Amino acid sequence: MNYALVAEQFFNGFQLGIILFLMAAGLTLIFGIMDLVNLAHGTLYMFGAFFAATVADLTGSFTWAILLAIPMAMVAGIILEVLVLRTLYVRNHLDQVLATFGLIIFFNELFLVVFGAGGLAIRLPPELQGTTGLGGGVTVPIYRLFIIAMGLVVAIGLYFLVVKTRIGMLIRAGASNREMVGALGIDIKLLYTAVFGLGAALAGFAGMIVAPITQAQSGMGEDVLILAFVVIVIGGIGSIRGAFLASIIVGVIDTMGRSFIDVALLAVMPANAADNAGPAISSMLIYLLMAAILAFKPQGLFPPRGI
Repeated sequence: MNYALVAEQFFNGFQLGIILFLMAAGLTLIFGIMDLVNLAHGTLYMFGAFFAATVADLTGSFTWAILLAIPMAMVAGIILEVLVLRTLYVRNHLDQVLATFGLIIFFNELFLVVFGAGGLAIRLPPELQGTTGLGGGVTVPIYRLFIIAMGLVVAIGLYFLVVKTRIGMLIRAGASNREMVGALGIDIKLLYTAVFGLGAALAGFAGMIVAPITQAQSGMGEDVLILAFVVIVIGGIGSIRGAFLASIIVGVIDTMGRSFIDVALLAVMPANAADNAGPAISSMLIYLLMAAILAFKPQGLFPPRGI
């Protein structure tokens, strides 16, 4: 086996896990605290990508694109929460699913009309282009290392926000017992808006750092949203720690499975059968993992007792 290839795919999976964490962290807080099933969370991911691409096109600076697009994504999320989603808190989950699915269709078509089917590309600065060697014949793109580093910085910052600050205390309390937080006189509407704005900023940031790889395209948030829901179910709804660890697990398993499952199947079946069965089995791996975890721990690996 080519161990350099295995290491490179592991890094790719770790990078996917970081992207999933940025999506899942906000999604798990929104679901865990607000009890809102927000299928439009992937739209916030798309917002971030298009905001960054637009700012980069206007300024010619990748740095300014990130710095300006993060608050833009947060503001867009807060506006969406205040004008649309706030009315859904008292509705059942089916109504929430239908309404937020409608938002997906609306914004996908809107961005398709405004920006076209080709989307927008973001050009990386020269220092983030190319590859670097990690030893042992392993080479990885510099930008993927940048994504991992930025994701870890955000994860550490989010940890300190949730554990060490007053708003973090309210977030943890809300994830564990919403009714108690309301009974203590906390402004629930303001807490919900703050949590949704934080989730929008995280999802938008994920879209921004992915856009140079995939381009900013209409509908780009749907596939990653499905994986993010798998992550929060595995990690535990409302748990930041669970979201991080489950994201890495899902990212690595999904990437390694798609890369090597057909090779593993060659040990038990002919080459033609392995080639046909490999893609189908690899696409099911994370869902089989989710089912197995739910069978033994219905609340996920890390229920929200701390973070």
